[in-house]
Amino acid sequence: MTSVATPAVTAPPFAEEREVSGAPTISLADIAKAHGVRFLLATFVDMTGKPCAKLVPVEAADELEDGAMGFAGYAAGLMGQKPQDPDLIAVPDLASFTPVPFIKEGLAIIHCDPHVNGKPWPYAPRVILKNTLARLAEKGMQAKVGAEVEYFLVKKNDDGTLSTADGRDDSPRPCYDARGVTRMYDHLTGISEAMNGLGWGNYANDHEDAAGQFEQNFNYADALTTADRVVTLRYILNILAEQRGMTATFMPKPFTDRTGTGLHFHLSLWSGAEALFPAAGSGAGDGGATGGGSNDDGRGLGISGLAYSFIAGILEHAPALQAFLAPTVNSYKRTGATTSSSGATWSPRKASFGGNDRTHMIRVPDNKRIELRSGDGSANPYLAIATAISAGLDGVEKASDPGAPSGPGESRPDAHQLPATLLHAVEALRQDPVILASLSGNPEIGRYYADAKEEEFLSWHNQVSDWEIRTYLTSI
Repeated sequence: MTSVATPAVTAPPFAEEREVSGAPTISLADIAKAHGVRFLLATFVDMTGKPCAKLVPVEAADELEDGAMGFAGYAAGLMGQKPQDPDLIAVPDLASFTPVPFIKEGLAIIHCDPHVNGKPWPYAPRVILKNTLARLAEKGMQAKVGAEVEYFLVKKNDDGTLSTADGRDDSPRPCYDARGVTRMYDHLTGISEAMNGLGWGNYANDHEDAAGQFEQNFNYADALTTADRVVTLRYILNILAEQRGMTATFMPKPFTDRTGTGLHFHLSLWSGAEALFPAAGSGAGDGGATGGGSNDDGRGLGISGLAYSFIAGILEHAPALQAFLAPTVNSYKRTGATTSSSGATWSPRKASFGGNDRTHMIRVPDNKRIELRSGDGSANPYLAIATAISAGLDGVEKASDPGAPSGPGESRPDAHQLPATLLHAVEALRQDPVILASLSGNPEIGRYYADAKEEEFLSWHNQVSDWEIRTYLTSI
């Protein structure tokens, strides 16, 4: 729950290729050889966020770049394909090239955009986000995003139960505990050094609210770069934790009595170098002082009318957005929790907004950004960011007004209740044409996703649980 800082954006390696032209001026093989890379993980994620990859020797980098690496899309996962469909072709984005020598010497990750028959595949999450950002660019705007990646470090016991990897980490209120951080020093510093070595700007590593839970923060960047980095960081965390005999999990609620794992996004809109969220005269260059020299229209947050409309769009579409921000059955064990061992859940239950108050779905910590707090660790960052931007943009296009911000711990009487289960979120998605169409502009993709998530819910629902045995075995 660290507040995301707002330093200057650090460009990823070779990001100029993304910004200068559509055609790279240097080959993937040249980039790899310049970094001493011998193998490339050509990576994309399916709609659930599962990373899929082929390990490509640098000698075949030209073939990868020329579109010769095919994947059976149906086998890869939730990708909108059937067994008889043509291959997904992984087309690498050179701007995403990321050496990971701390995992394996000579290894690098490169994020790819799946294509089919020579065209970007509209079901691919990275393609979906790029399509959303292109729509935003048509209106002269860009999105910058920061992400708070939370996770648990656990071990699986012989009986199948989970326990914290650090056996001494058992306090009911361990947040920011210096001893817990110190005991995990090797792991946390290893991750920090990896991020800083990549130029991400890691600036904080802390123990979160639950026993065994941690968060490691990095600087914000453009929306696509941040989504790539979330996927890369999850991979890094998984592998380095495994090397130390632990499991890093982003499961939203692995323990019934503990706080769940969030994935909070800090969103802002820009026009070139101009930040569009600060109100005129509110101190846009003052480092983020709330209120600045103007109280905008009397609501006291120091943000512009565009920012309020963006907030209104997200709030209006909040129930449907939860199908992407909280996309698993387990997600709703987190959002439905009424308390935890620490005394708080840090998980909003209504679509409210307010100032520097972590009980709201949308927190406005300063005049440059908003924090979207209803997402959890299972969210696919490409889909979560794409749909949130689409919802906010709908509010901007309609000049929507969210009304007055709610006070601490409060919500407006007309605020949407967030879905109680994944099935409720699916139904909200099906009833929301804006969010259905936010996936590459095609409502059929939204319906495909909704059907898959309904099937996921019913698959869980059809399993007999220990709770049912305890509750019903001798109840009559």
